[in-house]
Amino acid sequence: MNPNKIGVAVVGTGFGQKVHIPGFQAHHRTEVVAVYHRDINQAKTIADFHHIPHACNNIANILVLPEVQAVSIATPPFLHYEMAKAVLQAGKHVLIEKPLTLNVSQAQELYQLAKNQGVTATVDFEFRFVPEWQLFAEVLSTGYVGNKRLVKIDWLGSSRADTSRPWNWYSSQDKGGGALGSLGSHAFDYIYWLFGTVRRLNAYLSTAIPTRVDPASGKLKPVNTDDNCLLSLELADGTPCQVTISAVVHAARTHWLEVYGDRGTLVLGSENQKDYIHGFRIWGSQSGQPLTEIEIPSRLKFPQHYNDGRICAFIRVVDQWVQGIDRQQQIVPSLREGVYSQLLMDLSHQSHAASKWIDVPALEAFLI
Repeated sequence: MNPNKIGVAVVGTGFGQKVHIPGFQAHHRTEVVAVYHRDINQAKTIADFHHIPHACNNIANILVLPEVQAVSIATPPFLHYEMAKAVLQAGKHVLIEKPLTLNVSQAQELYQLAKNQGVTATVDFEFRFVPEWQLFAEVLSTGYVGNKRLVKIDWLGSSRADTSRPWNWYSSQDKGGGALGSLGSHAFDYIYWLFGTVRRLNAYLSTAIPTRVDPASGKLKPVNTDDNCLLSLELADGTPCQVTISAVVHAARTHWLEVYGDRGTLVLGSENQKDYIHGFRIWGSQSGQPLTEIEIPSRLKFPQHYNDGRICAFIRVVDQWVQGIDRQQQIVPSLREGVYSQLLMDLSHQSHAASKWIDVPALEAFLI
């Protein structure tokens, strides 16, 4: 192993194999030295294909490897907590896919453990690293729209629209499935990043496709996760924020963020159904003028494109993580941001169950 590189173990080989492994192999400071799959034969096949020296079906076996300095967890959400806890207790740096855990108590515990162990921990909130989103944040921070009057978010996709798609962990709330966990976790993070904290929220969650075929039995099995999420938020500064999320619709406008203020309007949107990282554009207007597209400066653009656009943003997440590891300091996003996203998801479920508005406590109350 190159002594100038950080040895990374990739745990989980769905998204892990599509995005994490190629992302780490492309980054100049990381080297994938181990891969985990619950089936050792699968682990070996994946390791051989990607030229990774170690294949494991046991987390403990990975954590005792001296060349493993950091671990990337890309398993389904219900496995995150125990795996991340083991990694942190071993004193290894960790990168975790969103949603961070199944509930905010687990997220709090991981945050505190990472802090106590003095390791660098992050969550793959990749929208913070997409050029168009970065420019949107910059323009917004200049006061372009003035005092905000309304924030509107639509994130509409068809990934779960096919009723013949089989039942899997995504269909189970106990396993962390559903559109709120998959997409809402991102939305809650970028709302916090761009606009600050939330004062209160009201959520309505629905299941459009109530049963799916269980591959094991061939029979229909109930789905108890959300396909649609309608969220009303009041930001800490009083601005209303309306969020509509769906994983079961065929929409032309896939991911749209609109901010209206007393001085101007900013719009960020993409119609790219195939790649949720590429395809964004920004428009702005002030003083009642027509919306005009804002050009992305070359300093923000991705230096290289990949067939899977998610790799582009992921490499930037990795770069931030590596800088934190080198400097022995926490970064943004850290598990702190993961805790807040998880808190808002938990409260959304509470709001839906109670059919009422829920007050959001200060984040500091959860970061003891």
